[in-house]
Amino acid sequence: MSAESARLAALEDALARVEDPELHRPMMQLGMFKNLRLEGSVALLRVVLTTPACPLKDRIQGEIESAVIGRVDGVESVRLEWDSDVSRTRGVGGRQDVPGVRNIVAVSAGKGGVGKTTVAVNLAFALLRTGARVGLLDADIYGPNVPIMLGIDERPEAEDGRMVPHLKDGLKVVSIGTIIDPEKPVIWRGPMLAGALRQFLFEVNWGDLDYLVCDLPPGTGDVQLTLAQSIPLTGAVIVTTPQDVSLADVSRGIAMFQQLRVPILGVIENMSGFVCPHCGEVTDIFSRGGGRDLARSRELPFLGEIPLDPAVRVGGGAGRPLVLAQPESAQARIFQEVAAALAGQISQVNFAAEAEPEMPAGPRVRLG
Repeated sequence: MSAESARLAALEDALARVEDPELHRPMMQLGMFKNLRLEGSVALLRVVLTTPACPLKDRIQGEIESAVIGRVDGVESVRLEWDSDVSRTRGVGGRQDVPGVRNIVAVSAGKGGVGKTTVAVNLAFALLRTGARVGLLDADIYGPNVPIMLGIDERPEAEDGRMVPHLKDGLKVVSIGTIIDPEKPVIWRGPMLAGALRQFLFEVNWGDLDYLVCDLPPGTGDVQLTLAQSIPLTGAVIVTTPQDVSLADVSRGIAMFQQLRVPILGVIENMSGFVCPHCGEVTDIFSRGGGRDLARSRELPFLGEIPLDPAVRVGGGAGRPLVLAQPESAQARIFQEVAAALAGQISQVNFAAEAEPEMPAGPRVRLG
């Protein structure tokens, strides 16, 4: 073996000890290190993450440097090329995959008025900003507010018999609010709701997506059941405000998803304190910490707290969500952190599912 081959073998041995901080498995074993090579005193490699939104890049880089520098003969520095290959939700027996869509995330709330749609829209743009391919399905049939928040009012076009999503700054969007008369109420029974939702899933040309974010109606009704029983959901995100009345309703929503064997990706506490734009004082208008406490008591991931900010309301009303309009603002950074935590949970859920035997579909619940 030549001296250079021996150095490369030593580099591989050193990197074999580096674990993914979320999956807790050797990154080499997971195929996350590519194109290992040495150029003089520099070790070079491509790191393929399970999501471009990974919040732990600095930690991974530090662990790679600690494993290699001073431990591989002659290596004084490391140069990384970051890449991603978003993990895919495994299919479930009796449920139909949406072609081209790797992960479908339901954003749910036990009751209305907690800012669920605002959270869903800003999370979608936060994921998009990481470089992921993202779609947004407005499945809140009774109150489709996504078109207002995104400034979309034209009807979608069709191509080869399939609906073409609206494109808003790179985000693919479908909402019944752009199809029905906005002045008329939707008075549909369960089977009609189920049929409309299936059309939005399977008769839309979504293309290739890493994440499809679904904004659900509040509660535990027909739309939630149809979605959970029709497709292999990656999981559900639960949005709540801190006060007791919201938390009580959220508990029922969590129980529904668990009964249907849909993973809970995490809890988000919205309207968590109001930061005065003039003095910076924080006022806990709706109390604070209830979402974190709920997640802890149910042993669920807590994805973060999102404070009240007038800019969120202004951006939504003007068709320019905060993460899109003010991406460098402190509030937008909070949404980015929550989105990164969510992406990490998706990777963990998918990895765990691959390691387990395939589970049958969850119990069927009659609609209507």
